[in-house]
Amino acid sequence: VQLQASGGGLVQSGGSLRLSCAASGLTLDYYAIGWFRQAPGKERERVSCISSSDGSTDYADSVKGRFTISRDHAKNTVYLQMNSLKPEDTAVYYCATDIRDWGCMRDLMDHWGKGTLVTVSS
Repeated sequence: VQLQASGGGLVQSGGSLRLSCAASGLTLDYYAIGWFRQAPGKERERVSCISSSDGSTDYADSVKGRFTISRDHAKNTVYLQMNSLKPEDTAVYYCATDIRDWGCMRDLMDHWGKGTLVTVSS
């Protein structure tokens, strides 16, 4: 089982990036998928979650209206579209699976991918 986040990079404030979470060895449709981020010196926090049962989504207040999570079933991939990026969005971003579909609680996630670094310059 392998989960890989990609798509990070350096972007100016106000810019956009799209992160991808691709999987091998498991079918993402069966899992709720969460995006998390961890900035230097801070705890890992949940950014967004998409349910496996009904496709419902939720977002941290800090990213509502700017980030969008979505699935591509054919590609077995989950995306995080990030618009209007701010310097405070700078972090390593991770995707993870939640077989229970309990809303992507950080300490109950099953599989974690290696992160991708997002740096937003002011």
